[in-house]
Amino acid sequence: MPTWNYLAIHAYGTLSFFDEPEELRDHVGRMTDTHETPRAAPWAVSDAPAAFVDQMLKAIVGFKLRITKLEGKWKMSQNRPAADIDGVITGLTNNNLPDVAALVERSRPDAAGQGR
Repeated sequence: MPTWNYLAIHAYGTLSFFDEPEELRDHVGRMTDTHETPRAAPWAVSDAPAAFVDQMLKAIVGFKLRITKLEGKWKMSQNRPAADIDGVITGLTNNNLPDVAALVERSRPDAAGQGR
């Protein structure tokens, strides 16, 4: 039987919006660089025609959240027997999800029944 693991974080704070093209371009560029850099052939915003990027930026509304409070909760198989936890970790690792597998491992109850 599968187990459904989850990690939820709720962020609270003051929200503001922006749509200035240069600020949007900066944010989109930095976000793209962050997610593309690990790839073998990373793509950059500058690879697209400027007119295309300008048009796409018109459809984006940026936002900033000044975080004042974070609340988190997770269920990472800590309620399951050790054999089930081992299987979850193996399955996540085999499906190229090592970060999630590490969270399950860290949530494993210790001998006193408490999560790590």
